[in-house]
Amino acid sequence: MGEFELLARVRERLPPAGPRVRLGSGDDAAIVIADGATVTSVDASIDGVHFRRDWMSLAQIGRKALAVALSDLAAMGAEPGEAYVVLGVPADLDEDGCLELLDGLVALAAETGTTVAGGDLTRAPALSLAITAVGHAAAPERLVSRGGARPGDSLVVTGELGGAAAGLLLLEDPGARSTFEPHSGQKYDRNASAEALSARYLEPEARLDEGRALAAAGATAMIDLSDGLGGDARHLAAASGVGLRIEAGSLPLAAGVAEVAAAAGRDPLQLAASGGEDYELLAALPPERFDEAAAALASAGGPPLTRVGAAFAGSGVEIRLPGGGSLEPEGFDQLS
Repeated sequence: MGEFELLARVRERLPPAGPRVRLGSGDDAAIVIADGATVTSVDASIDGVHFRRDWMSLAQIGRKALAVALSDLAAMGAEPGEAYVVLGVPADLDEDGCLELLDGLVALAAETGTTVAGGDLTRAPALSLAITAVGHAAAPERLVSRGGARPGDSLVVTGELGGAAAGLLLLEDPGARSTFEPHSGQKYDRNASAEALSARYLEPEARLDEGRALAAAGATAMIDLSDGLGGDARHLAAASGVGLRIEAGSLPLAAGVAEVAAAAGRDPLQLAASGGEDYELLAALPPERFDEAAAALASAGGPPLTRVGAAFAGSGVEIRLPGGGSLEPEGFDQLS
């Protein structure tokens, strides 16, 4: 496999460049002309740390790496613009494998209107991708940071929680599928439900449209749930200088989370509150804007919006259980 021949084949697969890109992949650097505000995020995905090749197809690995990077733009309420990809190629990955991986990434780029504007290719001891994602907004005030939540704001989440954590448990222990029991009286395809949960981990969605809708509806602070609701809520609370109170009984659990948690001896609310990689959005929103925001998501065909708590004058994060007690606001730590 030759580097330059592979790069040429990669460029043949790239979707057309977006209107801001004057010079994209193939030169020493990209040229992008942008008005307004620009946001930039960097994410790394490494075999054995962020994914396992025996669980995922190469196309899924590429797609997920870009989705994770774009999720940071969604949390700012930004429009996706450009992505720059560094691919580390191990000795056991051939040219066709590289192209399969990049095809998965490029497919998501095309779906989201993201231009793959450049990057780098290198040998590496393990398969790795480092993606720089660049987003745009018409003006800086259109973007939402983690730091603007105010006492009295409602806390809302998009979609459902716990699906990715439950899917990871099933991937780690395939035998757990045989103990996957429905609620009393509930009927559904056990394997289809297990596959759906696994897909939440393997093929996450970046909530780009939802992030822009929440920003337009007046979200004061926002973060994507990459490391778990509890841990990410702590980041938002600290950046905003407020306390956050979350009602665990209000959390919208993905279908099947309770069954997988029971099979693994876990509390489903704890799994949903601490398990990472849902890539839903947690936002603080003036309570009078909730209906507007929920309607905006629904009209765009997005997931439901659920009110799960509120911000208060203080610090830290409280996750209150139904009937009393609390959960620790835990999340995933890359270095622990």
